[in-house]
Amino acid sequence: MKPIHIGLLGIGIVGGGTYTVLKRNQEEIARRAGRGIVVKMIADKDLDKARSLADSGVTVTADAHEITRNPDIDIVVELIGGQTIAKDLILESIANGKHVVTANKALLANHGTEIFAAARAKGVIVAFEAAVAGGIPIIKALREGLTANRITWIAGIINGTANFILSEMREKGLSFEQVLAQAQKLGYAEADPTYDIEGIDAAHKITLMSAIAFGIPVQFNKVYTEGITKLTGEDIRYAEELGYRIKLLGITKRVAKGIELRVHPTLIPMRRLIANVEGVMNAVVVNGDAVGTTLYYGAGAGAEPTASSVIADLVDVSRMQTADPMHRVPTLSFQPDSLSDTPVIPMEEVETSYYLRMQVIDKPGVMAEITRIVADNNISISAMIQKEASNESDNVGIIMLTHLTVEKNINAAIARIESLSVVTSEVIRIRIEELNN
Repeated sequence: MKPIHIGLLGIGIVGGGTYTVLKRNQEEIARRAGRGIVVKMIADKDLDKARSLADSGVTVTADAHEITRNPDIDIVVELIGGQTIAKDLILESIANGKHVVTANKALLANHGTEIFAAARAKGVIVAFEAAVAGGIPIIKALREGLTANRITWIAGIINGTANFILSEMREKGLSFEQVLAQAQKLGYAEADPTYDIEGIDAAHKITLMSAIAFGIPVQFNKVYTEGITKLTGEDIRYAEELGYRIKLLGITKRVAKGIELRVHPTLIPMRRLIANVEGVMNAVVVNGDAVGTTLYYGAGAGAEPTASSVIADLVDVSRMQTADPMHRVPTLSFQPDSLSDTPVIPMEEVETSYYLRMQVIDKPGVMAEITRIVADNNISISAMIQKEASNESDNVGIIMLTHLTVEKNINAAIARIESLSVVTSEVIRIRIEELNN
C-alpha cells in the first residue's frame, strides 16, 4: 500500500523528536498503521538545522506554503506554535484537502471552533493529542476509551513548569523567585514564563478537555485563570501541616447550573495520588459515572514524549482517512450537530471549600468578630487554627478551613474581614478540592 506522505512544519524540539522517533520506529509504526508513514518535506527557517536532520530524499524548504500546497503531501504536521502564521497554514492545509496534526493548544483553545468547522466542511481530520499533557494519551482516553461514560469532572496537573516550582518550594523551602530562576536555568521555564506561572497554558489545555468531556464548544474566553505567583512558602508549609499539598490544577466539572471551567492553585489531600505528582510530571484525574475515578500520569512535555502523541495521531489519521467522515471518531468526541449549549458558569457561582489565612491583632473578641462575618455569609467553618504571635509583633496568624460554599459568599466575607481594623494583612484564599467522588 502507498505510504502516507508527511509534511513537517517546524523542526524544533518537538519536530526534531517526531522525525527521530518516526525514523527509529518506522517498522513498528508501519505495522500498526498498515502502511508506511514517511516525512517527505520539512519547512523551517533554520535551513542548516533542518538539512542536518533530514535524510536524503526529504525536501527541505524555508517556505511552509510549499508543503501546504503540495498535492503529494497527505498530512501536514504543524509544530510551529503561535496563533497567526500557524493558523493560516492549518486553514490553508485544510482548504487543500490535507489532514492536520498539531500540538498547538493555544491556537485550538482560541480558534478551535473555526478550525474544526473548516475541517468538517472539507471532510478532513484535525488531530491534537500532543496539545494536552505531552505524552499522556488523555485526548484519546476522553474521546474513545471513556466514551460510555457521562463524565462528571476532570482535574489535572497539566503544566510541568508550575508543578516543578511548587514541588521545589515545598521540598527545599525556597522562594517562588528562587525556584523560577532555577527552572529557567534548567530549561523548564521560558525567559518569559507568563503562560506557565499565570495558568494560561493550563487554561488552554483544560478548555480542550472540557469541550471533549462535555460536548460543548471550545470556549477559552470563559476559563477562570489564576496563577501561582502569589503563593508563599508559608502557605505551602501550613497546607502540609493540615494534610494537603498545593498544586496548580485545571478543573472542569458538570454541575446543576452548567459547566465549571477554572485554573487555580488548589489544596488537595495528600492521600490522593495526584497530590504526590512532583517535578515536571503531569497527571490528569477523570471521573465518570460508569468507570469511577481514573488517573493518567506521565511526561507532560519534552521532545520524544510529545512526539509519541504526534505519531499516535499520524497513525490514527492513516487508519481513518479512507473512512467516511460521518464514521470517524468526532474531533470533540460528540457528533458536531450534537454539541450542547450548556453554559460555562461564572466563577462567582462555583461551589468549593476554602483555605483562608490572615494576620490579626492579638486581642479579645477578634475571633468572634471574624466568625460572625463568616456566618453572616452562610459559610460553615470546618477548622480554625491560631498561630502563636512572634516576639517582634502582637500580630497572630489565623488559618480557617471552610466547608463547601459559593465563591461569591467567600468574596463578600473576605471584603468585610479585610475592612476590620484588627486585620493587618490581606486575606489569602486558596481553594480546596477533595477529588473523592
